[in-house]
Amino acid sequence: MDRFNPGSSPVHFTVVLPSSARPARDPDERRRGGAALDIVYIEGFTAQTVIGIDHDELHEPQPVQMDLAIGVPSLRACKTDQIGDTINYAAVRAELHTLLETHKVQLLEALAERIAQWLIDRFGAHWVRVKLCKPAKFDDVAAVGVIIERHCEPIG
Repeated sequence: MDRFNPGSSPVHFTVVLPSSARPARDPDERRRGGAALDIVYIEGFTAQTVIGIDHDELHEPQPVQMDLAIGVPSLRACKTDQIGDTINYAAVRAELHTLLETHKVQLLEALAERIAQWLIDRFGAHWVRVKLCKPAKFDDVAAVGVIIERHCEPIG
């Protein structure tokens, strides 16, 4: 059976998160209508990692694919045109390769959680969506995986 390649699919979609579902920066912000988040994204990231619970998955790297959406309050880079005022997706990509080489978890859910918290802690994201999958894990399925959304905890 031919395996479906999700990257070749002509179907694409965009999810717009309503302001009521976005994390507030302060407790009064939701009552004021919420602040918009700018989203830096990485789509179709593919790498090899050791992940899984089956015996054949525990020692040999296998492909994983992910899409990341990293939400932050209004990026200063929109006005300054400076890379230091935004989420540097090249840095995210490079560090993500290192994370995938060194993590010690078995489940996609645990790896997605680790990635989400890393984006919040390391890159200052206020909200993240991590879609993580194993492409063509089974002959009759394009991909299996998990999508999680997390937000930073308010300070104070």
